Amino acid sequence: MIAASALFAILLSVGVMVPLAIGLPLVLLVACASKRLRRHMPRVFAIAPVPALLAALFDADAGSFELGNDLFSLSFSLDAPGAMLLGVAALLWILSGLYAARFLRDQPEPDGFIVCWLMTLTGCVGVFLAADVIGFYFLLAVLSVGASGLVLQGQGPDAMRAGALYLALALLAEAFLLAGLILMVNATPDGSLLIRDAVAALPDSPTRNLTVTLLLIGLGMKAGLVPLHFWMPLAYTAAPIPAAAVMSGAVVKASVIALVRFLPLEVAMPDFGHALAVVGLFGALYGVLVGITQLNPKTVLAYSSVSQMGFVVAVIGMGLAAGDAATPMAAAFYATHHLLVKGSLFLAVGVVALTGRRHLWPMLIPAAVIALGLGGLPLTGGSLAKYAAKDLLGSGLAGTVAVVSSVASTLLMIHFTRRLAENSASNADARAPGTLVFAWIAMALASLVIPWLLYVDFPIEELPKALAPAALWDALWPVLVGAVLAFLLDRLRSVPRIPAGDVGIALGGLKGVALAAGAGLEHADTFLRRWAVACVVMLVVSLLFVWALL
Repeated sequence: MIAASALFAILLSVGVMVPLAIGLPLVLLVACASKRLRRHMPRVFAIAPVPALLAALFDADAGSFELGNDLFSLSFSLDAPGAMLLGVAALLWILSGLYAARFLRDQPEPDGFIVCWLMTLTGCVGVFLAADVIGFYFLLAVLSVGASGLVLQGQGPDAMRAGALYLALALLAEAFLLAGLILMVNATPDGSLLIRDAVAALPDSPTRNLTVTLLLIGLGMKAGLVPLHFWMPLAYTAAPIPAAAVMSGAVVKASVIALVRFLPLEVAMPDFGHALAVVGLFGALYGVLVGITQLNPKTVLAYSSVSQMGFVVAVIGMGLAAGDAATPMAAAFYATHHLLVKGSLFLAVGVVALTGRRHLWPMLIPAAVIALGLGGLPLTGGSLAKYAAKDLLGSGLAGTVAVVSSVASTLLMIHFTRRLAENSASNADARAPGTLVFAWIAMALASLVIPWLLYVDFPIEELPKALAPAALWDALWPVLVGAVLAFLLDRLRSVPRIPAGDVGIALGGLKGVALAAGAGLEHADTFLRRWAVACVVMLVVSLLFVWALL
């Protein structure tokens, strides 16, 4: 026992948890090539993220880890925002892994889910640890492919459509992101691939505005900013419960860590910052307006994610506008709370669906409390998160819209709680399996406790200020107003129903045009590939090239 403890202490002291954090899930993913080993992988779903959790707890200041040689290497390290997000993401992966392992017992063909789960875990951990541009982009691509595969593990044509749409928009976002990253690296004096060097050189880059624009488009799509948010409700609704929990909680936070790492937040860029804040705050309200028209609790949570991601992006935008160095920690803390709560609530949807009405209240009460935390309910992590972001948003228009967003979030979460209660099992005496209940309750407790621990441990704000009577009242009254609005909304006999995916459904009308254009391009390609036509085209191009040189 003493030897084991000593070995564990040595491992932590030399900072080996960072390479293990990404290495263990990667090794397990490779092992899935063996069908015999693949079927046993659900047993280690909860173990695979443990090194990432330990790295976040003990290796945040361990320096960087280099993988490769002098010609080419990948760099991994942890900063404070990354450690905060990685730690809670790892916890969510652990508890969701317990849920997923139990979920897969009833699945006849679990192989696809197993491979995509480990692929998504590898990419998710990797993006929080990547310290160079190439490593980040590669692991983000791994994350996108794995997550789209998890969506496809849902049932029916809706899952196929949502998975295809998720992958298509992910690839489009990564195309914009790749262009921005290339410009960033090109602007570094020595061609360094390290993210910190590229960001340091960005403010003086001759292509700064174009670079930032490309980064914001790509990462904005990843974050689910309106109007390119419609993949989120479709994907989260279609995905199995454990997949939806990690996607809505951990996976989407890759965009947050990327924004705080790739944007020069210590340099004031008011034009970009204010534009980002406007888009984010619009999304924060839009997500609620559409969310209250939904009946499926998973879809309601998805639109809540649209709203909450819009809010955290608005916080980053206001920080970018002011050049405030405190922005990364405030944004990461807000995203951390959302990660914990949203992962918990998706697990709650699965547990409640298997629980009869006679045993429902012990599940609904904690779900309602942590859900209201998204609106800023006092003494929850949500009130701390909103207080941490208050200074960045200011007391002007952005601050006012933020308060309205708190009212709206409360309204949406009360609507979610009602839909959740109506989604219980038809058998009044039904009980969810103990493993699923444990995973959900553990995440619920983590959602309530961990934000307080982080608030004290990290240099965010002084705790007494957040607990002052004035601060508590500022957090409480928007929740009360939201509750009154929820009561009035419940008295309406009918609320217009907007299909999940809203803008995406509207764009579905362009399907015929796209198919026709695709067919036309295919005919043109067939024509141009004819030998005679190709020769003439080559001759014309050559003559034009010579003419241009003269």
